[in-house]
Amino acid sequence: MQPASPDTRAPQEFEKVLGQSSTEVASFDNSERTFLQRFQHFLHSNPAAVPLIVLILSIIAFGLLLGGKFFSAFTLTLILQQVAIVGIVGAAQTLVIITAGIDLSVGAIMVLSSVVMGQFAFRYGLPPELAILCGFAVGAFCGFINGVLVAKMKLPPFIVTLGMWQIVLASNFLYSANETIRSQDIAADAPILQFFGESIRFGGAVFTYGVIAMVLLVALLWYVLNHTAWGRHVYAVGDDPDAAELAGVNVKGMLIAVYTCSGLICALAGWALIGRIGSVSPTAGQFANIESITAVVIGGISLFGGRGSILGMLFGALIVGVFSLGLRLIGTDPQWTYLLIGVLIISAVAIDQWIRKVAG
Repeated sequence: MQPASPDTRAPQEFEKVLGQSSTEVASFDNSERTFLQRFQHFLHSNPAAVPLIVLILSIIAFGLLLGGKFFSAFTLTLILQQVAIVGIVGAAQTLVIITAGIDLSVGAIMVLSSVVMGQFAFRYGLPPELAILCGFAVGAFCGFINGVLVAKMKLPPFIVTLGMWQIVLASNFLYSANETIRSQDIAADAPILQFFGESIRFGGAVFTYGVIAMVLLVALLWYVLNHTAWGRHVYAVGDDPDAAELAGVNVKGMLIAVYTCSGLICALAGWALIGRIGSVSPTAGQFANIESITAVVIGGISLFGGRGSILGMLFGALIVGVFSLGLRLIGTDPQWTYLLIGVLIISAVAIDQWIRKVAG
């Protein structure tokens, strides 16, 4: 019998099919994107672009309506002064939301930290510098508890921080006995508590140290989140914690660190709050948690975690400040401010969903 000759058709057919599939893949990869698709991918890779565009357009719009009165150096720096506290608290909120969490207790932690600073200095007679450190310790401890409950006990961040908000708020009023430390007393005995309320002038522009602290904090966190391993781990935990764990990231440790850092930043906001209002009041800053979430959402930071820029949070806070001051100068009903901000919040979430669906 003759040995079977090798079938030379199989390799030829395989090469033919392989060549066709390669051509198909190549033609798919080289397909031209439409302008809309390119724009979506641009927004996906630059999450701070949308709030920056909205901020510029809103400034131009109010400038045209109000003329030189709005474009004055004093007015523009007044907006910065008004959003300084929200910007600092928003930085704390940004870290948590990037990890796909949320912190409803940031405002309460801020106020409790400020109350501890004032009470330790005036009730217990501690040096003001030491009292400030105690306030930072309280803020960090509250954040640490949040982090442990979320990371170790696997409790939902919303529930944990909602409970912590109530606990801290009640502790604040019980500890302070609803007592306000007056501005005159602080100025006389512990002026360092009002440090962030002091200002420097450049022509008509007025910058408080609270504004400078907010800008420096945002710049520092932007560098950390974008140029350090710790920052990349924060994004990785928010994007996919299981994949981050497999890649060697200590997810539980990162969550605890993020919530603790958030508490520290809230304590800084508490110190800045004393400078802003001049006194230590247990009733101040009650809506800081909602305002910080508003700045984060309008700033294009995804509530689903893993995406967003802290610069966007700053732009979001400034947008709220521009709308608030601009509408006030026009003389409209203050309720219009809340209405427009509500529209911006819903629009920001819709845009985030659109970008994730098409460009993700």
